[in-house]
Amino acid sequence: MRMMGYDAILFNELDDGLMVKKAIAQGRIIITKDSEFMKRRAVSGGRVKVVLVSGDDPEQQMKTVIRVLDLDKSLHPFTRCIECNSILINREKEQIKDEVPPRVLEKQDQYMECPNCHRIYWRGTHWQDMCRKLQLFAPNFPQF
Repeated sequence: MRMMGYDAILFNELDDGLMVKKAIAQGRIIITKDSEFMKRRAVSGGRVKVVLVSGDDPEQQMKTVIRVLDLDKSLHPFTRCIECNSILINREKEQIKDEVPPRVLEKQDQYMECPNCHRIYWRGTHWQDMCRKLQLFAPNFPQF
């Protein structure tokens, strides 16, 4: 979700009630494989939106989420940190020259940095692989 530019958090707590409260307070949509979760009052009463995915194939699950939420029309790919969810900021080559390997500095001109965890992103082979993956999920994903 973050790769596509969506504000997404992973809820690791065991208490589903806390997750529901957080989703309601922050206006979030819950994505789950737990069909029993759909029976919660907050879900059946429409207080929180939930997308139920099935199976264990992450690609199929993503396709379901994209289809149900109609996400492929509003993608903002590679604008959020994959690690911490912060919005990335553009950085000049000079600003990050000591933060990336020399071969990357030679080959790349565009960089993004997470203002929170300070990860540096660039359009290398990993980025190209992610683009191909997103094109499988979302037909409207732009060609890069």
